[in-house]
Amino acid sequence: MMRDFLLLLPLLLTASALDDRSLRGKENVEVDAKKLKEQKNKLKQRLAKQTAGKPPMRRRFRKKKSLASVLFPGVAPEEYLDGQEMPVWVDLVDSKKTTVPFQYYDLPGVCDGPSARRSSRMKKSLGSKLLGHDVVPSPYSFNFKVGFPPRLLCTVELNEKDIQKYRMLILRQYRAHMNLDDLPLIMRFNTKKLDYVVSGYPIGFRAPPSYSGLDKMEYFLFNHLKFIVHYREDPNEFDGGRIVGFEVDPVSIKHVMINGHVTKHNVRNDPKTNLLLRAGGPKKSLEVAFTYEVQWRPSETFWSDRWDVYLQGNPDEDVHIYAILNSLMICMFMSAIVVTVMLRTLRKDINAYNDRITIEREEDPLMAVDETGWKLVHGDVFRPPTPFMSMILSVAVGTGAQIGGTLLLVAISALIPGVLNPMNKGKTLSNIITMYVLCGSISGYTSARIYKLCGGKDWKTNTIYTAVGFPGCLVSLFLMLDVCLTFVGAATSVSVWTIISVFLLWVCVSTPLVFVGSYFGFRREKIEVPTKVNQIPRVVPDTSERGIFANVAKAPVSCFFGGLLPFGSICIEMFFIMNALWLSQVYYMAGVLCTVFVVLVATSSQVTVVLCYMQLCVEDHRWWIRSFLNAGSTGGYLFGYAIWFLATKLHLVGVLPIIVYLTYMFMISLTFALFLGSIGFLTCLWFNKTIYGALKVD
Repeated sequence: MMRDFLLLLPLLLTASALDDRSLRGKENVEVDAKKLKEQKNKLKQRLAKQTAGKPPMRRRFRKKKSLASVLFPGVAPEEYLDGQEMPVWVDLVDSKKTTVPFQYYDLPGVCDGPSARRSSRMKKSLGSKLLGHDVVPSPYSFNFKVGFPPRLLCTVELNEKDIQKYRMLILRQYRAHMNLDDLPLIMRFNTKKLDYVVSGYPIGFRAPPSYSGLDKMEYFLFNHLKFIVHYREDPNEFDGGRIVGFEVDPVSIKHVMINGHVTKHNVRNDPKTNLLLRAGGPKKSLEVAFTYEVQWRPSETFWSDRWDVYLQGNPDEDVHIYAILNSLMICMFMSAIVVTVMLRTLRKDINAYNDRITIEREEDPLMAVDETGWKLVHGDVFRPPTPFMSMILSVAVGTGAQIGGTLLLVAISALIPGVLNPMNKGKTLSNIITMYVLCGSISGYTSARIYKLCGGKDWKTNTIYTAVGFPGCLVSLFLMLDVCLTFVGAATSVSVWTIISVFLLWVCVSTPLVFVGSYFGFRREKIEVPTKVNQIPRVVPDTSERGIFANVAKAPVSCFFGGLLPFGSICIEMFFIMNALWLSQVYYMAGVLCTVFVVLVATSSQVTVVLCYMQLCVEDHRWWIRSFLNAGSTGGYLFGYAIWFLATKLHLVGVLPIIVYLTYMFMISLTFALFLGSIGFLTCLWFNKTIYGALKVD
């Protein structure tokens, strides 16, 4: 930049001198203008020589005007010049029928990529390694606005083993994925009745005898790719062109080659010329010629609208609005119940009880009122559970607080462009893992405070369990899955070094932070409660004959209702999220997700408070564990929903894909349960301290 400024400085001085001498005469002005024009031409030639063969300089500051920059922060337009080389990247080869993907270059007989494939690849973050994403350069060569007819990529010979693997991949509907300019490759289906797109392209297809004219169902391989790149140019707005579409039309054809060149340029799918996956000849092999062609088509689509085609398979925004209305209606219903309980019933009970205490102190027993309901257990309501259950409860609440802190940081980071990019799932997962690790002190502090409230003394064991419990469970499940995925050669299997890095991150960063939080938590004074605990525990009466009100307060029934309403507030939105997780759809309604999440937390807190009040009204003071389970049971509903989604929406083939799906959904459900369980317990603790603190107890 300084060199360019020095080059432009003589022009600026000359222009200034020209302005000063403009009054000296028309001839002098013309001479100076001619000199200025000559210097400008010399400067342009000098700059052209310096920048020859170099990529165009990117703008350091861009004004983000597009909707895509808001929906997908961190993605900005990229301009390309005519003939500029453009890298095409290949990603995983996956299928909706299985959760076991493969690497593109692990396919049998696939053409080798450029030499850059061995030395240049996208930088992989920890999240990318855990997800199994290894984005590498493809064997296809692209130059901006340079199209060409069918071109030979390579010729390979497939043996019987390779053919059988291709048949398996085609049977399970595996698709290869690529991207150009951060735009995923799509196939477009445009008929009279349907117009939609799907991500990637299939490896091949199966055809019945009615199509192929053969005796049985046969398999055909797509060995020719017809790439169609849509671009937009606007000299008034930007230099060069922008990519606004990346499509492919796969073709299965048995090429006729002459001197290494394709003889047929109008390549299309034809039952008579499709490439049949069947070994033949004395070598029992099949010779396959992989070819491709590139077409460039100008488009009027704006860069900000290029993602619209990917969202055609997603539900309309009206459905999301209905989901929000459903959540808000449930939240308002629970809020009305809580307001009724808090402002009417509790206030009436507290005033009556306090009046009775005042009258007794004035030695006027005639106006005394018998104690009933939740007021009778004021001496046992803050009686902690057993030491073993106190340890489990404190660890669970601390872990849930850490998850809550992570979610809060994620929500804040979502407002910062580039931190959480939905199109870069690896980087997003890495950032979430980092946030979770940094929130380790929250779990240690919360667990220590709850454990000290329960009267626990073994703070070292409590801290170790808090640091090891939940992460150890997730790591154990992940390692078991990794062994199975490594055995079948799946792309999502991680290396030993990745496992070691995760272990070091856990031991060297997360665990010390838990100990730091636990240290400060145990140094704080014990949480004060408004009433004293009786020496002899109160016997919980039998409530089997007290009607529906008492039966709802029992453990299994209360857990059923405790998770039903919170999950009902998010069930519609969960359908979209599951589609994005397992059916390769794009989820872009971040605002709706945040709204539904807030409603979920509010509904879960309100339901737990109501159930806790009902439990205390039947003189059952054992609310500590119950409040956690009432709210945490939403995780059980989520896992049940995952099983329903597996049975009705997913059509997984094989035992391992089902195990992988259920294991990951169990991890998500467990995380869900711990977070909401901690919310429910902390809310009930605040509720009980509030209502019993308002009583005048001797």
